[in-house]
Amino acid sequence: MKFVDEAVITVTAGNGGNGCISFRREKFIPLGGPDGGDGGDGGSVWLQADENLNTLVDFRHERYFKAQRGQNGMGRQMFGKAGEDITIKVPVGTEVINVATDEIIGDLTEHGARLLVAQGGEGGKGNVHYKSSVNRAPRKAGTGTPGEEREIRLEMKLLADVGLLGFPNAGKSTFIRAVSAATPKVADYPFTTLHPNLGVVSVEVARSFVIADIPGLIEGAADGAGLGSLFLRHVQRTRLLLHLVDMAPFDESIDPAQQVRAIEDELRKYDPDMLDKPRWLVLNKGDLLDDDERTARAEAIIKALDWKEPWFTVSAIGREGTWPIMLKIQQFFDDQKQAALEAAEDVAERGKMGL
Repeated sequence: MKFVDEAVITVTAGNGGNGCISFRREKFIPLGGPDGGDGGDGGSVWLQADENLNTLVDFRHERYFKAQRGQNGMGRQMFGKAGEDITIKVPVGTEVINVATDEIIGDLTEHGARLLVAQGGEGGKGNVHYKSSVNRAPRKAGTGTPGEEREIRLEMKLLADVGLLGFPNAGKSTFIRAVSAATPKVADYPFTTLHPNLGVVSVEVARSFVIADIPGLIEGAADGAGLGSLFLRHVQRTRLLLHLVDMAPFDESIDPAQQVRAIEDELRKYDPDMLDKPRWLVLNKGDLLDDDERTARAEAIIKALDWKEPWFTVSAIGREGTWPIMLKIQQFFDDQKQAALEAAEDVAERGKMGL
């Protein structure tokens, strides 16, 4: 199935039904008076997150969605039937944006979550509502209001705990193969990854996390260059970034430290908050160097970057040094969870004490 993570659709809610102008006419009941019923409300349009979907490809073919109109009111004070709502299913992690205003309408991050994107119109009042002491036979009824119509953009953002960053051929796909059951394409040419890949890293029972590999970034990615620019949104939700670098490039003119800075610039352009995320450096392809040269080159890169966060030297293709990183990541998340629990307990305790 083709991977599609962005789509623009038009949603139109149903109009409300019109109120009815009617007068009661029955044998032996003269001057029965007005008895026009109200029109029914129009149907609304809802989005619902479904964990069984993993792409927005269906919206390439169906882009217009319209809810049912409310039925007009009838005589004998009979209300018109309300129009039926329609529910559009989207993948979990879909962000909804109003195209006209560029405003975020909502974010569907849990299975079953629902979001109203177009409100149905209200039904008009029947003439029974307009009678008064001075107007016993009103020939007036309300008109149903139109339902909302808007163009919305759906942006699917993968829900992953760890995001992999790096230039093309840094070894991201090989890395995710080494630590999970994911099987992305691996080849000796750039841009072999054409869409994001997710892998589940299971450390032990009930201790696991999700890692995402996105297409390689290049300079100018935030401005639309390369493939990675299309998928930068997928690392926005992650809690930790792993920055993979080829520490032994075949082209000796390539400076690994400069590549790290280049990707930092692209992240800053795209979303400055992404640089505030914890980011660990993974120097890959260490198997291409002997021990002394590997150590010297790693230290030179770290010094050039003045790197303060954790860093590692690995060989993803040989799975050397990859699993210890996964254990450290799991411990990192466990510590975060414990800190959050302690903070919540502290707040609760302060509340009991009236502080």
